[in-house]
Amino acid sequence: MLAALFAATFFALSASCANRSLRHFGPARANLGRLVVATLVLGAIAHTVGGGLGSASTGWFLLSGVIGMGLGDLAVYAALPRLGSRLTVLIVQCLAAPLAAAGEWLWLGTRITAPEMLWGTVILGGVALALSPGGGGGRTAGGAAALGFAFLAACGQGFGALVSRKGVQVAEAAGELVGNATFGLTAAYQRILAGLLFTALWFAVQGRWGRTAESPWAPYRHPGATDQPGAGWGWMVANGLAGPVIGVGCYQWALATTPSGLVLPIAATAPLLAMPIAFWLEGDRPGKRAILGGLVAVAGCVALARAR
Repeated sequence: MLAALFAATFFALSASCANRSLRHFGPARANLGRLVVATLVLGAIAHTVGGGLGSASTGWFLLSGVIGMGLGDLAVYAALPRLGSRLTVLIVQCLAAPLAAAGEWLWLGTRITAPEMLWGTVILGGVALALSPGGGGGRTAGGAAALGFAFLAACGQGFGALVSRKGVQVAEAAGELVGNATFGLTAAYQRILAGLLFTALWFAVQGRWGRTAESPWAPYRHPGATDQPGAGWGWMVANGLAGPVIGVGCYQWALATTPSGLVLPIAATAPLLAMPIAFWLEGDRPGKRAILGGLVAVAGCVALARAR
């Protein structure tokens, strides 16, 4: 459970770093850049102290990366300009956990107790309360298509975690030691490597590389992008280290020891943890409802940890 909380914390830090990076490079280049940074760092770790690509579960983690960090991230970037960040995050985070839990129950036979299910629901409820748009319901310029992209992003995150859990089972059956940070970082490397290759291939086929295009799958350009990298390189590196390296490493560590239906609700608190970080770095003050939702989600995390 502690590994999942660490993952949420570093995902939150990564969100603020990503926002700074986006304004210098636009989402397409910022996303590819963070994946390159993460692949180099995690690759160095995985091929020295970790298992590299030699694990019995490598194929499963590569598949997980294609689903979660390939298709899932592409769907997120398609949904963001149409729904806005708050609605996109709300849909993705609140749907990914039940999708993963249901998939793990049907495919892997993992059972979640009633108290664990209750407190996981409380966490997601807190996230929904904090992130739900007020009044008008947020921006829905893309209509049903935009909601479809957000749902696909949730499927990418949820089913990516599910396939990772299958990879853990395969590694355990092969006699590998899975409940440690080294295994988590190695698994994160394998997932991110697949995500990087898939994303780079997709953008190459699209032939856009950071320019706004008519296709809904094309990289979306942040309206505040400056085309003046400058200090943006530092934010890109920080984004790559905080999210794909440390965050995903802790996330895979958590999935190695805990069912995905419990890990994802805790990971879903990342946008809430990002609130004080955004206030510190960007002066973005959270509202009363956001603070209340954060308190509910944190209380749910504490109760879930005790239930374990």
